[in-house]
Amino acid sequence: MLIKSQKDFFSGLMFTVVGAAFAYGATGYSVGSGGRMGPGYFPLLLGVILAILGAIIMFKALISQAHPDGDKIGKWAWKPLFFIISANLLFGVMLGGLPSIGLPPMGLIAGIFALTIVASLAGDSFNLKEVLVLSVILSIGSYAAFILLLKLQFPVWPTFIAG
Repeated sequence: MLIKSQKDFFSGLMFTVVGAAFAYGATGYSVGSGGRMGPGYFPLLLGVILAILGAIIMFKALISQAHPDGDKIGKWAWKPLFFIISANLLFGVMLGGLPSIGLPPMGLIAGIFALTIVASLAGDSFNLKEVLVLSVILSIGSYAAFILLLKLQFPVWPTFIAG
C-alpha cells in the first residue's frame, strides 16, 4: 500500500508507539474501575486514546489525497532539536542540582531563566531583551502556580542565596 502523506503517517506512528508505551507502563499500577480509579487508570486511558488517535492518523495518511510529491518528510532540524533537549536537561539539573559532581540546586527561578535562554537559541532569531522579559513573566507565573497555589516544596532560589 502506498503512503500518500509521509508526514501524517510517521506522526501517527509516533503517537501510536508513545500511546502504547504509556498504556503498557500504566498496567504496572493498579487500574481500578471507573467508580474507584487507581493510579494507573488515567495513564492507561490516555495511552489508549493516544494510540487510537495515532492509528486513525496513520489510516488517513494511507487513504487521503496529499500533495503530488507525496508530502515527503524533510531533513531533520538538528539545531532546534539540540537546543530544546539541552534546555530541558539544563532545567532539570538547575532545579535539582547534580550531587555526583557537587553542583547544588540552583532553584526554580534560575532554572526557568536557563531554560528560556537556551530554548530561545533554537529559533532563527534571538533577542536578549525579549527573552529576559519572557523569563521574568514565566518565573513569576511558575512561582505563583507551583509555590503559592499548589504549595509544592522545591528550591526556588539557589542554595547559596536561600541558605
